[in-house]
Amino acid sequence: MNKLISPFVEETRFGNWFLRSGIWKEHVITRALDLLQPMLPQPERRFARILDIGCGFGHSFALLAERFRPDEIVALDADPELEQRASAAAARCACKVRLYAANAARIDLPDQSFDMVFCHQSFHHIIEQEAAMAEFFRVLKPGGVLLFAESTRRYIHSLIIRTLFRHPMDVQKSAEEYIAIIRQAGFELPASRINFPYLWWSREDLGFFETIGLLKPPPIGQREETLVNAVCIKPA
Repeated sequence: MNKLISPFVEETRFGNWFLRSGIWKEHVITRALDLLQPMLPQPERRFARILDIGCGFGHSFALLAERFRPDEIVALDADPELEQRASAAAARCACKVRLYAANAARIDLPDQSFDMVFCHQSFHHIIEQEAAMAEFFRVLKPGGVLLFAESTRRYIHSLIIRTLFRHPMDVQKSAEEYIAIIRQAGFELPASRINFPYLWWSREDLGFFETIGLLKPPPIGQREETLVNAVCIKPA
């Protein structure tokens, strides 16, 4: 285990319950992968080594193993209780999973050692975001892929999220600002490999008024985005 050297913002009791739930697995992780995978230049490509950033309770392990057929997943999380949280999911996974307690801004792993970095709903927990993105770029092989899925400042600063969850609030960014961080790190990221889902759980009313027919979601360009997905390629 790697000694943690940066502040860690502990999640609320509700937040930890939600991260264990089927809602998180089906409506958040699975949905993100459903939107990300088709944007890959080769959607059926195999990725031999995957670095899973902010793996939480390990719901992503089986999904990544099924879709991308890795030999190994290195599952990184800053939570000091990573072993207790994710070891059961690691043991059940079809491929080898190595748990690695570390801060994403200081990854003590070799250069160009991964084919994919999966950063799903984790970047907004990271305080040193530019340093973390530089680390993602460093550990990827040339031609490697960063799958990036994030909630934006608009969502994290909403009343329901501030009430139920805990985040480092002063580092939250807009979708455009996250895209800029990715590109500034050196990743290739054309507009064709970005999407902005406006999912029910990412709205302040949880989509209630749309469900009952009182509101229609505003189109892209006429709303402040709550989510951003991006398939980012390290140049070969």
